[in-house]
Order: sequence, then C-alpha cells, then structure tokens
Amino acid sequence: MQYVSKWNPNSHHFSEGSSTLILVKEHFGRNFAESLPTEMSLKIFSKLDIKSLCSAAITCKLWNRIIENSDYLWRTHCLTVRGVCQREVDGDRGSGLSWKVTLVRNYRKGYVKREWLRGRFSNIRCVEDLPDRSMCVLDAESWGEILEAELER
Repeated sequence: MQYVSKWNPNSHHFSEGSSTLILVKEHFGRNFAESLPTEMSLKIFSKLDIKSLCSAAITCKLWNRIIENSDYLWRTHCLTVRGVCQREVDGDRGSGLSWKVTLVRNYRKGYVKREWLRGRFSNIRCVEDLPDRSMCVLDAESWGEILEAELER
C-alpha cells in the first residue's frame, strides 16, 4: 500500500506520507531543493532506493549537484552491497574510492551473489535458461564465497 503526502495550505507543511519522492514542485510551484536547506534535500533524497536516486540525479542540475556531492546518500546502499561483497567493497574503500564509485563497481556482483544464494539460479540447466541481464563476471574468490555459503546452508 502506498501513501501519498497531501499539502496542507493552512499549516504550510505536508501531512504524513510515504518514502516515495513526490513531485513537490507541483505544490510549491518551484524546485523544493531551491527552497529548502541542502540538509533537508539530503534527508528527502536519503529515502530513495538506488534506482530512484539515480533518476533523481538526472532530473536537474541542482539535484545532480546535491546527490553527486554527497557520499552520505550512497553509503547506506553501498553498505547493503557490502553484506554480500565485503571483500570487494572493503578493497575499493581502502583504495580511496568514493561510496558511489564503490557501489557502482559492486552493485551487479552483489545482486548476482545474493540471488544465487537465494536459489534463484538453482533450476538453470543451460545458458538459455538464464534470465535477461542476470549475470556478471565473477572472479574465482567470489565463486568460492558463493560455494562456501551454499555448503553452510
């Protein structure tokens, strides 16, 4: 169930709503990031999932600048990927890469490892059975981690 925030013109604030970003521009008649302090915009953007955050980053130059210049926004998503790709994420961060670059480098690998461990690829007998855009190149250490996790189950 999705809730939608409603504008209350008498109180000058939004009522309780969902974590889905609404087009506040319709209510204010301008870009909310122009009206709010950057910290408030970051709080709004922090509620977005990765796909929505990437979409918001290409909405306008101001949103792009706020999102691209904030490691805070990318950190939480990157730590989720780290749960599956700890070695890779720690290595990238140790090399000085930003949270966003680390996330971009490891997101697909984390997805494949997580789905493999959930059994999504258990019934695949040949390459034609693979779902579209579901695989990526994994090194020997990554395959070893997957196989170790499967043996522990």
